[in-house]
Amino acid sequence: MTPIRLALAAALVALAPLSAGAEPLARQLFGAQLRPTQGASEPIGAYSRGCAAGLVALPETGPTWQAMRLKRNRNWGQPELVAYLQDLSAFAATLPGWRGLYIGDLSQPRGGPMTGGHASHQIGLDADIWMLPATRLDLSAKQREKISSISIRTEDQIRVNRNWTPQHAALLRAAASDPRVDRVFVAAAAKLAMCATATRADTAWLQKIRPIYGHNEHFHVRLKCPPGARLCEGQKPTVAELSKGGNGCDETLTWWVTTYLEELRHPPKRQKPSGPAPKNAKTYVMSDLPAQCQNVLSAR
Repeated sequence: MTPIRLALAAALVALAPLSAGAEPLARQLFGAQLRPTQGASEPIGAYSRGCAAGLVALPETGPTWQAMRLKRNRNWGQPELVAYLQDLSAFAATLPGWRGLYIGDLSQPRGGPMTGGHASHQIGLDADIWMLPATRLDLSAKQREKISSISIRTEDQIRVNRNWTPQHAALLRAAASDPRVDRVFVAAAAKLAMCATATRADTAWLQKIRPIYGHNEHFHVRLKCPPGARLCEGQKPTVAELSKGGNGCDETLTWWVTTYLEELRHPPKRQKPSGPAPKNAKTYVMSDLPAQCQNVLSAR
């Protein structure tokens, strides 16, 4: 993204309308930041309520990857995340028909709530990876804005479709087996397919594969807090606490396809809650984030 385009994007964010006397939204403030802070890297706060210092850029193109949707300026992550993605892309390049990975959003230059699209990805430890096999790694910036990924599930969300391949299963297994990873979010259909083919001798990695709505064209990798990251709030409970030798191919997965997805198709009538709506990434102001995020925002 050129400096002129980045400046224009920042100006548009800064001009977003606010009601009289309203405190600026955190997503507007962080979305206007074009560069990371200098100095040591540090994830601050929680995946869905925080910010990040010292983020580094995933290069737009590497020997086994390409970063997509460059206009968003969201190819920033903790050094551990960038290294992990490079490692996973090298594995992907060993799969038949794959030359590496197409990598979607990581974080904004200073993390924080995003101007749109994600509730998490705020501390530089989350990344989206496309389901579309990377068959070429010479896409132009313009092509990366137009090309789309592929869905690997059927419309009823219960089965994988013809786009799903053994290579997808192998890639997800490799992604989840890395000790740096806390969990991998993907469409329930993908976990159902992997549970059906996994052998009992080696299924502990499947516990990290978590079904979630909407992740049919990409999967979402979330790393653990790096060692020594004292301001980072890890996932609670952690995968290790949940697993107890299990793999998640149990009643929790059954609930997803029998109850949760059915409620999405036919939402039950619920009484509207009284009082103000709970805050979320779209409505956070700076006082909703860890105090250190003000320093991240104001740093040069």
